[in-house]
This record gives sequence, C-alpha cells and structure tokens, in this order.
Amino acid sequence: ALMRWHNPNHGFISPMRFIPLAESNGLIKILGAWALSSACHQARQWQKAGLKDFYISVNVAPRQFVQEDFLEMINRVLDESGLLPENLMLEITEGVLMDNPQRSKAILAQLHEMGVKIAIDDFGTGYSSLSYLKKFPIDTLKIDRSFIQGIPDDIDDCAIASAIISMAKQMKHRVIAEGVENKTQETLLLSLGCTQAQGFFYARPMPAAECTSLLHKR
Repeated sequence: ALMRWHNPNHGFISPMRFIPLAESNGLIKILGAWALSSACHQARQWQKAGLKDFYISVNVAPRQFVQEDFLEMINRVLDESGLLPENLMLEITEGVLMDNPQRSKAILAQLHEMGVKIAIDDFGTGYSSLSYLKKFPIDTLKIDRSFIQGIPDDIDDCAIASAIISMAKQMKHRVIAEGVENKTQETLLLSLGCTQAQGFFYARPMPAAECTSLLHKR
C-alpha cells in the first residue's frame, strides 16, 4: 500500500517531500493510521469480491512503532475492517527495530502470535545486528532498491543481493526485491533464487479501482 498525493492546486506531490515533513511534525501518526485502516478495509473488499490467498503490506513509520498504543491500533483496525491477521503484513525498517531491540522483540512476538506477517523493509541499509535479527520473529526480508538498481552491471550490488537472498533462504524467510524496473534485473534475481519482487517493471502505483481490475486480470 503506497501513499500518494495529488493536490488540486499543485498537482502531484512526491512522497519524498511530504513523508519526511509528516514525520518531522508528527502528522505521520495520523497519516499512518489512516493508511493502515484504508488498506485493511480495501483488502477485505477484495476478499469479498473473490480474491483469495493474498496479503496486503503496509509500512509502519518509526513514530507509529514506538507509540504506546501501537498494538491496540493494529487490533482495532483488524476488528473494524474484518481482515484476518494473516492477510496483513507490516513493513518495519531495521533501524527502527534496533533503536530498542528488547522492546521491538516483545512487540514483534505479539504481532507474530496474532498471525500478522512482519517484513524488514530496506534491508541492508541500516546497522542491524545479525544476532538480533535471528531472534526477531520475522517472515520477510526486503532487499533495498539501492542494491537492485545496479544489477546486473554492478558486481558489488550483485554480490550483496545474492548474499541477502542466500541468508534469507537459509533462515527460512521470504525475500522480496524492491525497485525492479526491467527484465534483465528480474532474470538475474530469479537465477539467484529470489521469486518475489516489486517495482515499475510490474506496475506503477495506482488507485484501488485500477488495482482491482489488474488483480482480477492476473
């Protein structure tokens, strides 16, 4: 689930502009809660329309994750939308988890017990400890797009992507490549054992109505 803003007076406003501003002034809590609720309600509508075996993935902002009522908010949104926990994935950056590893582990454990899926977003860009990583009950590692853009020409990016994929598979985690933009990147990732990806090669961000027809078609 991606947040996009089309202002009637200023046109398209990049999330690179408004997300950092919302994070700095605290509005990200409101935006994040609204995005989570909207995504869960939309996912439930897709279920009612006959789509099966899917989950919807929603980013969790740092300020959201540390707020005291974070778990209560997740439970409330799931109850209100009727979406089952196993159909929701929360994406959390590794830096946020490492700010307070013990608290993070406790929160993730409760989410895992509920059935909510957990993904480490932008993996490889933070300063995570692998000793903590193995203790976190996570489902998915997402390879940051900065390591995908250079493949297959950049040897270092290929090596990093290969290492993350191998580690994820050994730890029984799903691995998803971010920012795939062409067939060559996809082919290399498949050869490395990465079978899930997202990016412009597959689709541009679109409203829910357009996405509905795309999902049915595929």
